[in-house]
Amino acid sequence: MLQPVCVRLPNWVGDACMALPALHLLSRAGYSLVLAGRPWARDLLAGLPHTDFIALEGPLRRDAQRLRDALHPGGKGLGTPYRGICFPDSLSSAMVFRMAGVRAGGYRDDGRSLLLGWPISKPKGDLHVVESYHYLAKTVLQRWGHQACLSSKPPPTLDLPLTSAHERAAATLLERAGLRPQGFVLLSPTATGRHRGRIKAWGHYDALARALQNDGWPVAICPPPQEIDAAHQAAPSAQVLGALPLGAFAALTQKAALVVCNDSGTSHVAAAAGSRQITLFGVTRPERTGPWSPRALCLGNDEQWPDAQTVIEHARRLLSQA
Repeated sequence: MLQPVCVRLPNWVGDACMALPALHLLSRAGYSLVLAGRPWARDLLAGLPHTDFIALEGPLRRDAQRLRDALHPGGKGLGTPYRGICFPDSLSSAMVFRMAGVRAGGYRDDGRSLLLGWPISKPKGDLHVVESYHYLAKTVLQRWGHQACLSSKPPPTLDLPLTSAHERAAATLLERAGLRPQGFVLLSPTATGRHRGRIKAWGHYDALARALQNDGWPVAICPPPQEIDAAHQAAPSAQVLGALPLGAFAALTQKAALVVCNDSGTSHVAAAAGSRQITLFGVTRPERTGPWSPRALCLGNDEQWPDAQTVIEHARRLLSQA
């Protein structure tokens, strides 16, 4: 029987995808995963083997109670702390684990050392987020006495496993929309929030959509319900598809000939699914948060967005190879 380890997932979709190599490392070390995180992560990570899921929705005390109830049903075993790993750097995430009887490894940030069973110092150097999460998992496993199967670096792909339900949901959506697999371009023109006060979304999706449509490519968007208006405004000529849970959306990105998106959750979901994509940067750094995939092309940087013609030309080149 596999020994369980409780994992506090990151709070953002992209970060949850970038934690996948660390999760795979824990599985290879012989652990079953009890994943604790935002409700949307249940569907996204449903294909991971030997995995249970606990939804955390706040507030802090209620989340601690949810964890205690799930990990120690009937109040049994409260004297034996669960082992865990806490990927978020926040004080509250470490506190929830401590209150729930989970002795966790995690980074020392935010004065958390006293709450962690295995406080880990962050490595020197400017690592990609994928590398940072992988380093944390590897170092905690070493503290637990594991040495075998601990590669020093994460693999070049995120390897999100998709379920048959994910595949069916994506295929059904395309059939209803009259689109064929590998016969359309998927745009994701929105990005929530700002980065240091700057808008995180590229401003020329309408020009890109119309150029590709003139080339004969159907162009679609599949935003979550709360982003439909913003996505339609950014790319008004694109076909709007119905919203999908994240795992099914990952399957949808696989079925597109090309995904074009901002540095956002979509970029990392597409990378996790191994989809062909272009990710556009203008306020964030590709070397820190870029898609972890050999099939991803990054255009722009943290100081300047790429111009419309550059993106159109690269999209056409990639589509000619589809």
